[in-house]
Amino acid sequence: MFKSRKNKGVYDQPDPERKKSRKKLGATAGIVVILFIVLYLFAGSVYTLKENEYAVITTFGVPDVVEESGIHVKIPYIQQLKKVPKTINGFPIGYETNSEDFVDKESFMITRDYNFVNVDFYVAYKVTDPVKYLYASENPIAILKNLTQSYIRDTIGLYDVDSVITTGKNEIQASIKDKIVTRLEEEDIGIQLVNITIQDAEPPTQEVINAFKNVENAKQGKETSINKANQKRNEDIPAARAAADETVKTAQAQAEERVNEAKGQTARLNELYAEYQKYPLITKQRMFYETMEEILPGMKVIIERSDGTTQTMLPLESFTGTSFANGGSGQNGQGADGQRNGAASGQNGTSQSNSAGGSGMTSDGDAQ
Repeated sequence: MFKSRKNKGVYDQPDPERKKSRKKLGATAGIVVILFIVLYLFAGSVYTLKENEYAVITTFGVPDVVEESGIHVKIPYIQQLKKVPKTINGFPIGYETNSEDFVDKESFMITRDYNFVNVDFYVAYKVTDPVKYLYASENPIAILKNLTQSYIRDTIGLYDVDSVITTGKNEIQASIKDKIVTRLEEEDIGIQLVNITIQDAEPPTQEVINAFKNVENAKQGKETSINKANQKRNEDIPAARAAADETVKTAQAQAEERVNEAKGQTARLNELYAEYQKYPLITKQRMFYETMEEILPGMKVIIERSDGTTQTMLPLESFTGTSFANGGSGQNGQGADGQRNGAASGQNGTSQSNSAGGSGMTSDGDAQ
């Protein structure tokens, strides 16, 4: 028995080096576990926020909004993080984004005049309150889409097919947008409608599509002609008004000029009348001489001889240059003697004319 106990003690004796290695392995494993836990907690407590994002931090059910971009810290497991985009987002109604094919159950509608039409829209929205966006409703985007489809069908049913396809698109879009905005304010789910746009509107058959395209082209041609006519009118009317103003101003200037001239003549006649009252005979003679000065320079005196030839005596320039030669030729080419006779007879005619004028003045003076 003692021998067996002795052997058992020998085999059960611990090895010091083995104990040390086991301790080192345990310590290393503990450190690794601790580091892993620390890294995991650190990774769960640090997050990065972009400029186009909201961060909603929920602490024991109480939400808080973080808007500032950058690196932020939260308490892991206690605080929950949800990110909400700030940017404008959207979704189609009535067509698929990838293939752009009509989705009949969304696009197929009936108009006021009982015609069928395919209409597709694009809805743009943005988040205004991230807390209400996350917790005021289960799916705010689905709510917005359902509201939009409802108001689209309600509004399309108020218009005829021609307005839906051609001229009434802007009015339809504005009406739908006003209804949706008002309803979203009542629902208060943290999103806002930015815009709703009709992407396409056309009848369900190709023949009708072609007919409406022809109608649209005709209407566009009509609008183009009207715009050109309005442009022409806008150009011609100002030009006509400017010409009329110029004519009126010219007439006014001429009228003013004639009035001033008449006033000047009236003043001159008044002065002559005043002089006439003082010296009637001298005034009459002066007026006669002034009148003769105005008349005689333009008077043309022709003397006819007994032989049928004529001689121009006035104006006096006929005695020189070509006029004299023409006078000489009027004497049937009798040479130098004919020219001298013509000149002599012309001088006699002049003296006769002067004498006649003198007698005229004398008679006028007697009449005065």
